[in-house]
Amino acid sequence: MTAARSPLTSADRPQPGLRERKKIKTREAIRAATYALVEEQGYDATTIEQIAERAEVSPSTVFRYFPTKEDIVLTDEYDPVLLEEVRSRPADEPWPDTIRSVLREAVRTGVDADLEVARLRTRLMVEVPAVRSRMMESMSVTGRLLCTAIGERTGRDPDSLEVRVYAMALIGGLMETSLYWAEKGHQDDFTSLVDRTLLVLQHGLPRENP
Repeated sequence: MTAARSPLTSADRPQPGLRERKKIKTREAIRAATYALVEEQGYDATTIEQIAERAEVSPSTVFRYFPTKEDIVLTDEYDPVLLEEVRSRPADEPWPDTIRSVLREAVRTGVDADLEVARLRTRLMVEVPAVRSRMMESMSVTGRLLCTAIGERTGRDPDSLEVRVYAMALIGGLMETSLYWAEKGHQDDFTSLVDRTLLVLQHGLPRENP
């Protein structure tokens, strides 16, 4: 996902314990240090050692939380709760409405939480091939989770060709939307772009330009 923080929250979801809160605080410190350094000196010039020093942790701690520098920029906490959010939707809700609601809310809340970080991440996707490549790998994992969610809601085999194609079409569409947003200088409202993307995936290419 594009947002850097967990986009959806629930009052009914158990609050993390002290140990988990410490982990979250460390992850956020590493991310904040990385974003600040990238803004100051560029992505390529930013090293893990510099990130560790700025975040006041060791380089080994950085690698324990994020295997690569690209992961620091891209990793968020949304994927683990994706399936949970889909499951929480009304059982009789049409599948296209479910996926539209969950993804739209994730994008809206994530961008609202930190617009500048969302802009930085998508800009790096455009400018840095390693970031873009890692994003494709990351979104492939998200696609597998979507396959599971689609299978549960539709009664289809989550490993069937049709489900896999549909899920990865969604993922590919969201990635292209992120790239488009950055390439156009972040002038458009990102949530509106996601709406347009989901409409194209649901109904096909419109007859007229939007």
